[in-house]
Amino acid sequence: MADRAGRMIASSAPRRLDWPMLVAVAALSAIGCLLVWSATYDPADPDGALGFVRRQALHLAVGAVVLLVVAAVDFRVSRAYAPVVYLAAVLGLALVLTPLGETINGSRSWLVVAGLQMQPGEVAKLGLVLAVAMLLGEPRDGEFAPTTRDVLFSLAVLAVPLGLILAQPDLGTAMVLTATYLGMLALSGAPVRWVAGLIGCGVLAAFSVWWFGLLEEYQLQRFTTFVNPGADPRGAGYNANQSMIAVGSGGLNGTGLLEGEHTRGRFVPEQHTDFIFTVAGEELGFVGGAVIIGLLAFVLWRILRTAGRSEGPYARLVCVGAAAWLSFQSLINIGMTLGVAPITGIPLPFVSYGGTAAVANLAVLGLVLNVHAREHGVH
Repeated sequence: MADRAGRMIASSAPRRLDWPMLVAVAALSAIGCLLVWSATYDPADPDGALGFVRRQALHLAVGAVVLLVVAAVDFRVSRAYAPVVYLAAVLGLALVLTPLGETINGSRSWLVVAGLQMQPGEVAKLGLVLAVAMLLGEPRDGEFAPTTRDVLFSLAVLAVPLGLILAQPDLGTAMVLTATYLGMLALSGAPVRWVAGLIGCGVLAAFSVWWFGLLEEYQLQRFTTFVNPGADPRGAGYNANQSMIAVGSGGLNGTGLLEGEHTRGRFVPEQHTDFIFTVAGEELGFVGGAVIIGLLAFVLWRILRTAGRSEGPYARLVCVGAAAWLSFQSLINIGMTLGVAPITGIPLPFVSYGGTAAVANLAVLGLVLNVHAREHGVH
């Protein structure tokens, strides 16, 4: 009977997709492609920008296939493969520290194999969500909440990829992993003392890193310019200042696509990836930026809505992990362009250019859609 129910869920999943959420994600992806085109456009080489857009469209197409596959399979299959995804991510993070890894923008976070680049850190986010949900979302018989042993095991699951990522170092991805874990732990039913204790330990660790001078020079400069953006406007504070100028120059309605002076002049680095929101702020204005934020908020609301309707703790924690991951990453990415968060190398979900990130973001949405289909597919 259980097998028959599983097959019914699997076969009905594509027809029971959360279409409002998918439409919002499609709109974000379309806007992202336009912004990537504008950020990379060069009048002397217009085909170059189209090349970026084609590659981004390919990334999204691959991600869409992954989303549909994950959403359609029996929910128990994704749970069974949680250790595989997690271990694959850990292996990838370890390989990054070997000669196969490549340093870009001061962080050795890229893996290069046969000319193809990927970021195992993005896969680690997906693996962490699956592994922590499995450990904290499956109480044993007679138990209704995670035990101390479950929490300790989940901490070990966090510690391994976190340590490898800090060794790169990639502070932005480490922050996303930590925030994702804390969000899942807080809503798993674990005692509040665990969450409070971990936050306290995190504050102590951050203070210790600063006190003993363990930050890389470029990381220390980023935090310095966050506290005082005018400290070094032509040096360490250049990115922060130029991004705020670009966003502010857009006004209410923006300058129009391909008409932004800061974007055309390449005053802001990495505009098609980490700083893509500056293109939206300058060329689409306050209205365009608000639309992007509104669409992201709508996607997060749909994820939390699915979590709230989930009866099983594992399914609920998968959705909570997805929401914590995407919301924190969006907050930091947009915040750093507005000067309210330190600059970190993390992309804006569904909008920024990137292959591994696009596929990972859509894969975790596939898990959410699987939960949605499972909770509504069998009556």
